[in-house]
Amino acid sequence: MQNMLTIISNVFRGTASKNGARAVVSTRSYADFTPQATFDIKKCDLHRLDQGPPLKAVLTREQGLKYYRTMQTMRRMELKADQLYKQKIIRGFCHLYDGQEACAVGIEGGITPDDHLITAYRAHGYTFTRGVAVKEILAELTGRRGGIAKGKGGSMHMYTKNFYGGNGIVGAQVPLGAGLALACQYQGNNQVCVTLYGDGAANQGQVFESFNMAALWKLPCIFICENNQYGMGTSVERASASTEYYKRGDYIPGIRVDGMDVLCVREATQFAADHCRSGKGPILMELQTYRYHGHSMSDPGVSYRTRDEIQEVRSKSDPISLLKDRLISNNMASVEELKVIDVEIRKEIEDAAQFATSDPEPPLDELCDHIFSSEAPIEVRGTNPWMKLKSRS
Repeated sequence: MQNMLTIISNVFRGTASKNGARAVVSTRSYADFTPQATFDIKKCDLHRLDQGPPLKAVLTREQGLKYYRTMQTMRRMELKADQLYKQKIIRGFCHLYDGQEACAVGIEGGITPDDHLITAYRAHGYTFTRGVAVKEILAELTGRRGGIAKGKGGSMHMYTKNFYGGNGIVGAQVPLGAGLALACQYQGNNQVCVTLYGDGAANQGQVFESFNMAALWKLPCIFICENNQYGMGTSVERASASTEYYKRGDYIPGIRVDGMDVLCVREATQFAADHCRSGKGPILMELQTYRYHGHSMSDPGVSYRTRDEIQEVRSKSDPISLLKDRLISNNMASVEELKVIDVEIRKEIEDAAQFATSDPEPPLDELCDHIFSSEAPIEVRGTNPWMKLKSRS
């Protein structure tokens, strides 16, 4: 029956056959699960706002399972990228997102697919939440033809509809995000742009210039600082005279959010999006989060913080564990059901890795393609004056 959940698990018993395992099929009706629950969430700190996001969040079972699958897929994808990098299959820059999954998933839950999003170089997670398949992401990391940017963009330069990267220059995406918000305003489409940057970019002059223009023109821009506590190897306390990043907009309203709780992030993003759509102008969010890996794969991540610190965050604040506990303790999902999802995700990641390591690299004659979006083929000089390449749109 369609309304039955069938779970197959291997159970080991002392009286089992000499093979040592026995397959047990248990069935549980979807009606046995709680379809919806309301959760208390942490109050946001406010700047220039009389009222903030709600203190309670409603979560349906369908949403909970979707969030769990998405965050777990992101986690597994990043761990696979770590493995491929250490095997020297992925080369160059590679900034991993594990630990920060609640930020990307919560933001996506608070906006629509028609809204716009631009971020910095820690972009794998957002590429996935914006709709790109895992195999296209991993293939881009390995420089293969089947990558989302055809193997020519790499870790920091992935794009898809309404997602503008992936930008390698610290803070440079912030004025671009303000420009995207200006386009939304000009076209009158009631869309917003989510413009993300890290605590390490928060002291950049171009960030404040963007704040100023967005405030002057009341642009529908949600500026979001993902504060993962360290800019490369420097703690926020050593890098910023003020670590209250949500107040940095001064004349722009701000909220500080628990970035490890997907529901907190979702409700805050929805609040911010409503603020922008109502014509009140930009708003600034600070998401307090944490990255488990170092700044990039070249950074072991333990020379400026202790392993105990990382483990404490994992044990007390992990975003996936927090959501999993909520689902199970409120009878919205079973342990067995989530294990089935985990198995499916592991297979998806392994299949994607197989594709990313077997797909061919782009041929040399495609090296200069897509320089322009709609031009007749042009001739481009290669690595020396005598090498001529074609650029096709």
